[in-house]
Amino acid sequence: MRRLMALLATCATVLGLTALAGPQAAAAAGCKVDYTVTNQWQGGFQAAVKITNLGDTVTGWKLGFAMPDAGQKLVQGWNATWSQSGSAVTAVGADWNRTLATGATADVGFTGTFTGANPKPTAFTLNGVACTGSTEEPPPTPGDGTPVDVNGQLHVCGVHLCNQYDRPIQLRGMSTHGIQWFSKCYNNASLDALAKDWKSDLFRIAMYVQEDGYETDPAGFTGRVNSLVDMAESRGMYAVIDFHTLTPGDPNYNLDRAKTFFASVAARNADKKNVIYEIANEPNGVSWAAVKSYAEQVIPVIRAADPDAVIIVGTRGWSSLGVSDGSNESEVIDNPVNATNIMYAFHFYAASHKDNYRAAVSRAATQLPLFVSEFGTVTATGGGAVDRASSTAWLDLLDQLKISYANWTYSDANEGSAAFKPGTCNGGDYSGSGVLTESGALLKSRISTADNFPTS
Repeated sequence: MRRLMALLATCATVLGLTALAGPQAAAAAGCKVDYTVTNQWQGGFQAAVKITNLGDTVTGWKLGFAMPDAGQKLVQGWNATWSQSGSAVTAVGADWNRTLATGATADVGFTGTFTGANPKPTAFTLNGVACTGSTEEPPPTPGDGTPVDVNGQLHVCGVHLCNQYDRPIQLRGMSTHGIQWFSKCYNNASLDALAKDWKSDLFRIAMYVQEDGYETDPAGFTGRVNSLVDMAESRGMYAVIDFHTLTPGDPNYNLDRAKTFFASVAARNADKKNVIYEIANEPNGVSWAAVKSYAEQVIPVIRAADPDAVIIVGTRGWSSLGVSDGSNESEVIDNPVNATNIMYAFHFYAASHKDNYRAAVSRAATQLPLFVSEFGTVTATGGGAVDRASSTAWLDLLDQLKISYANWTYSDANEGSAAFKPGTCNGGDYSGSGVLTESGALLKSRISTADNFPTS
């Protein structure tokens, strides 16, 4: 990283701004701060602080404010480096959230103590500039401005996912965990947070077929999927209906179940613009020829009811284009599925799948329409530490190639890939920074940056 140049320090001094001792620190041309006391008890409280950058991109930020009452003391904070001197409190961005693009947000927070009153601070600065930005939403563009309203019915054009204006777009969002285990995580409050606070474009609904899933109650699981599709639609998000085959790995084992399920959900949701069908999550231990045969039998079932929706086809080797089985993308390129308006799934876990997988995606993206319908920031087990460097390299690549993605998982599972801390889904707070894991905070910071959906 480059050192802070003397010129920048000089400019900051001239403008009367507080220059940070970090690389590329910059003034914030405009900002707003939302401060919320999320919990309070005798002598103590917890506060969530949401910073929104309304100006140019800021790399290296410091939030400042004063505690209004002498009895208020900072105890500890998260998602930033916190300190207090007298009444003055500062929070300096961490390595992973230190850059705020225009419209991007940083969710931080802290716990504190108080004696007497506990008033809220009202004046905030970002890199020395007062945060006086309006809390009003920007004027919407077309309609209400939701991803579905702007982009309408999606389709595949060339190697891209395209909107109603025939322009390539990228969708960014989150995947559920198995809805048979984490159903309590998916409700009005959590989807409100995903759509409004995370500004997510899509919501992937992972319906396991085995493992206490669909096969145990076909009607019940079909109804639950349809309900979640409706919830996503009402919030302007695209919904990926994921037929989550994993064990056994041959999707043909579930061919009849797939035909029954997709005939039902396609007929029911055919008039919706927000539905994408994912017909086989992670084929494994099976040839590409077998996966292709399955796809060419299931796709016509969907098309009979819903001729327009995009369909995602899983690939060999846990949807790795065969890379995890020692093959590569050429098997799909040389023998594609005989169908139109389809995309091919690619899944990765950043701590396990690195340069050779990224190279395969870079090559394949020139010839195949790809959709990263599942990925994690950790190992392929779903656990372990977040690999920030590999996760960032992956996300930058997907942004560059305009490949849509859904992160695993929007849940409070006790594993590194979960976005929420264990126990979060037992309560009602899904938007505060204090409930996010390291993975959740990283993904929220990427997903919540402004979309750039072309309309002409």
